[in-house]
Amino acid sequence: MARVLIADDASFMRQMIREIIEPEGHEVVGEATNGIEAVDLFNELSPDLVTMDIVMPKRSGIDAVKTILAEHPTACVVMCSALGQETLVMEALQAGARDFIVKPFKPDSVIATIAKVLEKGE
Repeated sequence: MARVLIADDASFMRQMIREIIEPEGHEVVGEATNGIEAVDLFNELSPDLVTMDIVMPKRSGIDAVKTILAEHPTACVVMCSALGQETLVMEALQAGARDFIVKPFKPDSVIATIAKVLEKGE
């Protein structure tokens, strides 16, 4: 299964993703609270997949995706967005994110999206 980096400024959101993906066999190798940490941890940990919140302090998820993909073009990043952030989601997908999941998270949807992205990335 995949080694996953979770990037979200809300600790309860990171915990929620962890509780959805770990029973599926994925390993959470790191957690980032902002876009700067996300880039640093990606470079340090080389995860198979990143779940990236769009709106975070210090550096947005979109900026973090652009930076990660500039250095690692094959990186798998799935954006996490709240309802009503369609414009930001489109911007993230254009920046190279592979897909997105919508908050509040539906476990089946999160699992299916991650499986689809990982399958395409292999």
